[in-house]
Amino acid sequence: MEERRNAFRRRAGALALFALAVPALACELPPGKRVDSAALALSYRTVPAKIAVGEPFVLELAACPKSAAPLPARVKLDAHMPEHKHGMNYRPSIVAAGVGRYRSEGWIFHMPGRWEFVFDFGPERLVDSVRIE
Repeated sequence: MEERRNAFRRRAGALALFALAVPALACELPPGKRVDSAALALSYRTVPAKIAVGEPFVLELAACPKSAAPLPARVKLDAHMPEHKHGMNYRPSIVAAGVGRYRSEGWIFHMPGRWEFVFDFGPERLVDSVRIE
């Protein structure tokens, strides 16, 4: 009986390691602008592709951990203009669209210039700049 338990534990341990490794290996980012940190890779795109001043757009985002660590349950997105020291006038919504996939609506950049998207994934904070003319 004890031998069967040990064999089961060895198989369960091997399956647990495999299950932890699979998400990191199977995660593929869709086409888009890529941003990386030490622990996370993400890609995003806007719809429409060209952001116009004062016009709403959608942000589609995909994230992949670089290790077997899970993605945080809560993701926050924001944008600001570093030179002007202010953010957006609107708070966009965000919904999960699958494992590591998100869709965010309600984005409006109300001024031309350099904006920074801020992607907060728990301890990981990634920033990417875009210029709006």
